[in-house]
Order: sequence, then structure tokens, then C-alpha cells
Amino acid sequence: MLYESLRIPTKRKVFISYHHKNDQGWFNEFSRRFSDVHEVFCDKSLDNCIRSDDPEYVSRRIREDYIVGSSVTIVLCGAETWKRKYVDWEIYSTLHHQHALLGLGLPTAGKNERGEIIVPDRLVANVNSGYAHWIHWTNDPSILKQAIETAITRSVQTRFVDNSFQKMARNLA
Repeated sequence: MLYESLRIPTKRKVFISYHHKNDQGWFNEFSRRFSDVHEVFCDKSLDNCIRSDDPEYVSRRIREDYIVGSSVTIVLCGAETWKRKYVDWEIYSTLHHQHALLGLGLPTAGKNERGEIIVPDRLVANVNSGYAHWIHWTNDPSILKQAIETAITRSVQTRFVDNSFQKMARNLA
């Protein structure tokens, strides 16, 4: 007797990067909705901030304790995300390990004079190179799941990684 194997969808391990002060509510809702309710992913985000101004130490801790073992980093982009050094360091560490990278525009995201969402330079460079993927806020689990898979598919093209920016030494005003 021949049995067909059942295809069980993969529940990806996700690290979420965001501006803790401004976007904690969005993170809570995102994690609750997509990790807890719809089980699109398993959240591997930081439980507590790593308190240090040493970018090498913070990058190593993020890389070793949170990003290693995850499938993708999702960057929640709100009004001031692009100004945050820790977000930059988390993107740097993700790219250092050539993990998948997905930018997600929050409804609160700031826009430039052309109406484009302002995002961290390191993220936009990798979206433009084709390495990272970008979507706007969604409440639809199937859209998020597809975006995660697209980001993972793109991440095999490691020649497109652009991690050439200097790490931010401090938050921008």
C-alpha cells in the first residue's frame, strides 16, 4: 500500500526588529496575531534590550542569541525606525549571517516628500538589490506567510547582500 505523505506547512522562526519605544504596541499586535493566533511563525525576538553602546558586543549577542537559528528577520518600520542604531545593528547581524530579511511598513511610518516610506538605509539598499523583500502592513496571514517565503527564497542570492554601510554609532535625532 502506498501512502502519500502529508505536506505540513513550515512554521518559520522569526526575529522581529523594531523601535521599542514607539512601536511596542504594533509589535505586540503583530506577534499576537501572527505568532499566537494564526501560528504563521515562532517569535524569536529579544525579550529584553541588550544594554551596551558597544556595537560589536550588541551585534554578537543579537547574532548568537537571537538571529542564529531564525529563518528570517522582519523589520517593523514605523515613524522613527530608520533612526534607531539597534535596528541597524540587527539588520547588520542578519545580513552578516545571510539570513532572510523582510521589511514591513507600519501604518505609522514616516514618509518623504515623494510619499515613500522612510526606512533604514541598510534595509532599503537590500530591498533595492533584490536580496530583501518589502511589504506594507497586512492583517492577512496568507499574505505574511507568502512574504516570509519570498524573503527566504531571495536570501539564497547572497551576492546581492549589501552590508557596506558603517554601523550607526548613535541614534539619529
